[in-house]
Amino acid sequence: MKKLFTLLLLTLAVSTTFAKPPKNQYVRISTTYGSVIIRLYNETPKHRDNFIKLTKQGFYNGTLFHRVIQNFMIQGGDPDSRDTSKNKPGAELGNGDVNYTVPAEFRDSLFHKRGVLAAARDDNPAKASSGCQFYIVEGRRFTAGKLDTLENTRLKGRKIPAWQREIYTSVGGAPHLDQGYTVYGEVVSGIDMVDRIAAVKRDERDRPLQDVPMTVELLSKKECKQLDELLWPKAK
Repeated sequence: MKKLFTLLLLTLAVSTTFAKPPKNQYVRISTTYGSVIIRLYNETPKHRDNFIKLTKQGFYNGTLFHRVIQNFMIQGGDPDSRDTSKNKPGAELGNGDVNYTVPAEFRDSLFHKRGVLAAARDDNPAKASSGCQFYIVEGRRFTAGKLDTLENTRLKGRKIPAWQREIYTSVGGAPHLDQGYTVYGEVVSGIDMVDRIAAVKRDERDRPLQDVPMTVELLSKKECKQLDELLWPKAK
């Protein structure tokens, strides 16, 4: 009986260790302005796994959305923003980080449409991402003519695919950031939170006059499976 019990415990431990992760991992970011649910892209595994790791550690809890620009994006994840010795009223934020970067993971299929989660970075040649800071795109709609102008100026001749142009003209986004910053997730619920935060009053550094702290949590495997079945009912 003792051997059987030991074997059962071993089997349970092995099955737990090698339990399959959800098909897609979702996270919830909550603020006083509401909450969003974000699907992390499996196509960008380094960024996905890093965000999951930091979320499990509770790293983002208490950090602020420290830079917001309406019709563009809201940025957060600076660890200095929860440090009261550095986060004085009106102080400049955005320079805090962890002691590593994440290699760029550009994918032609992942672009800066409205609602995507992307990694902030400094001006490094490899375009490696900050290990912790991120932004969510609010964006704006573009006319076909403005997309043409953008291609010839800021994109230096790089053409925006027709299917992406359709989204930029109907849904909106920030196409000038494509292939410059890694996109690694998207909002699947609660985009209104982004709109509300982007509209708050801010100072000359685009920092909200009233702090906007966040909490970030991973959804359970059951919740992730339910969302997968809801969003992709034919792929059950």
